[in-house]
Amino acid sequence: MYAARHFYKKMRIFAAAQGLIMNKIKKDVLALIKEDSRLSADVLAAMLGVSVEEVKRAVEELETEGVIVKYTAIVNEDLAEDDRVEALIEVKVTPMRGCGFDGIAKEIAAHTEVKNLYLMSGAYDLAVIVESASLRAVSRFVSECISTYENVISTATHFILKKYKVEGALMEDEASRRLSVQP
Repeated sequence: MYAARHFYKKMRIFAAAQGLIMNKIKKDVLALIKEDSRLSADVLAAMLGVSVEEVKRAVEELETEGVIVKYTAIVNEDLAEDDRVEALIEVKVTPMRGCGFDGIAKEIAAHTEVKNLYLMSGAYDLAVIVESASLRAVSRFVSECISTYENVISTATHFILKKYKVEGALMEDEASRRLSVQP
């Protein structure tokens, strides 16, 4: 009886240790993927000193748990010659009864123009990043969609003119790398 209890106690300790190890691997994998999502499982395993299977399992669990939501590329639109317009819209709202800010945020997020949506502290409650084909289209989106919600008190729209740094990556172009010549 003692041997069985001792065995199960060791197994519980081992299982707990495995969970801690897996949590450490998941955190390390996540940190590396956030920096460069193109890293293969082989490369991640070599960097972390663990097996490829452990890395694949960690990534699969992170995806299943909803921690990793999407893999994406950061594009320098100036070099890609993308003429789309982005704007930051600050929105002041009255929280909805029973669901607070989440209800109005879900309604706004449902629009295809909305790229990012954040609950903020400060003068405005929501920060909405939208992308559209033109200044007029963004203006129409704000006036015909966002401002028409019953809970929206006010909006302030700021058009993004140039991006210098996105998600930690500098947006350099050829002109910014050249030295300026002064007479």
